[in-house]
Amino acid sequence: MPEDRRDERRAVIALCRRTPFGRLRGVFSSTEAHELLAAVLHAAYRDAGLPESGLADVIIGNAAGGGGNVARLAALTAGLPVEVPGLTIDRQCASGLDAISLACRLVESEAGAWFIAGGVESCSTAPLRAHRLTSLPGAPDFFSRARFAPETHGDPSAGQAAENVAAAFGVQRDEQDQYALRSYTRTAAALDGMSAEIVPTAGCDTDETPRRGMTSKVLSRFLPAFTAAGSVTAGNSCADADAAVVAVVTSRARARAAGFNTVLEFHGSASAGGAPALFGTAGAHAVLKLLEGIQLNRKAVSTWEYNEAFAAQVLASAQLLGVAPERLNLHGGALAYGHPYGASGAMLVANLLRQASMPGGPRDDGGWSVAAVSAAGGVGTAAAFRTVSLQ
Repeated sequence: MPEDRRDERRAVIALCRRTPFGRLRGVFSSTEAHELLAAVLHAAYRDAGLPESGLADVIIGNAAGGGGNVARLAALTAGLPVEVPGLTIDRQCASGLDAISLACRLVESEAGAWFIAGGVESCSTAPLRAHRLTSLPGAPDFFSRARFAPETHGDPSAGQAAENVAAAFGVQRDEQDQYALRSYTRTAAALDGMSAEIVPTAGCDTDETPRRGMTSKVLSRFLPAFTAAGSVTAGNSCADADAAVVAVVTSRARARAAGFNTVLEFHGSASAGGAPALFGTAGAHAVLKLLEGIQLNRKAVSTWEYNEAFAAQVLASAQLLGVAPERLNLHGGALAYGHPYGASGAMLVANLLRQASMPGGPRDDGGWSVAAVSAAGGVGTAAAFRTVSLQ
């Protein structure tokens, strides 16, 4: 196939839409996951101007839901055509990025013309978890989270895993606080530019989550959150959040015909496994696998997005990648605006598209971007994009 025709079939991210980010038990305390998602599905479908029969599927990541198929439920709630089936996937915090990568691959395999993909999480309304492994037949035995690895490999909590990473990579408390402060500052500076992608939801039209008033002095006052002698604190860790984030995915040719201009052209994704006890660095292993697979030198990457569950894991991952920490997350990250698990990977893509669309953003002549996220159990996902101007 001629190269120019192959390029026209490449998948692209044409637009992104999201709800405001809400605090745990905050503005969305009574808004369920499918309701958050329905709002952005409706807006993305409308704003992309899709023909009624053009949408092939909705693919959504969700990590803390109660099962079922939130993608289908939300699609119907949003008023999308009943013929759009809906698929929900779960790779924990990597789910949103995996959903978008899957949609891109389906476009390139010509399995459909248009997809809406991303993630949703309602930490505030997530169901309580219980099983029947109890001495009383039928009685619920409540537990806080699923198991992600056997004890032989270690299955630490997220906070303990962050402490493990900090110790293994020699990441000090002051480094974590300094990185966190940079995230807060960058997020505050980027908030105005985020307004165009936000869909008013349940009476809220602005992010509730950004932490304000953070300074080096304030950050230094936080006590260790997970171990008495640790370095991971509430100040250099993310907060849980409620949100939905989606992207409209199609081919380069269809995006041009529909009038889109600046898009992110998909150039591959990779998932990788690593030590469950150090799962915060699994995203870096996925990046290395991805770059090798597409034969891209990391020095060619101009824009990096790496999920900020903890400052410690971002700093350790930067070590593994050989990338200066200040080059990551130019519009801030989850340390400041929160972490809606299943949606966070999709937020990374929204950040990349926003940066590409701004004056001075990465362009055709080397505008490579990489998004990466680590997930519980020691798995990570990364995806590579290139900025393309279609018009």
